[in-house]
Amino acid sequence: MRARDLAVEYKTVGIDDDATAAATLMAEHGLPALLVLDDSGAPKAILPASQMVKILVPGYVVEDPTLAAVVDERHADRLCQALEGRTVRECLSANVPAPPVTDPDATVLEVAALMARVRSPLVAVVERNGAATRLLGVITATQLLHRLLGSAS
Repeated sequence: MRARDLAVEYKTVGIDDDATAAATLMAEHGLPALLVLDDSGAPKAILPASQMVKILVPGYVVEDPTLAAVVDERHADRLCQALEGRTVRECLSANVPAPPVTDPDATVLEVAALMARVRSPLVAVVERNGAATRLLGVITATQLLHRLLGSAS
């Protein structure tokens, strides 16, 4: 089996898309991360849901978690305002690495090794034609585990 056979359609966002819409997409679809595409449609980054949560939690609470106990529900409900007016680009950490990308002909073991090496919950499967890149789909860690465990049975 090759990467192209495992690749599935996956929710993506553009680098300059609205951050609130990206967070909503994650929440509604139960996604651990989103694949962020650049202006040409090529994989640019992975935006983990944990990064979006980090943006929602005020810095003073991150530094002193005991303060979380004194914030009432009324104020906690306003946490999502931290995303208003922000883009996906602004939510990415400054040193975000490029997302793991594999060739459609990569084997399952090659994909697993890549995923393990970079500790990513997903790998983008792209087809390159000169300078052009076309996203064929994504292989998620859970999907890969399912495939590997199914092969072991």
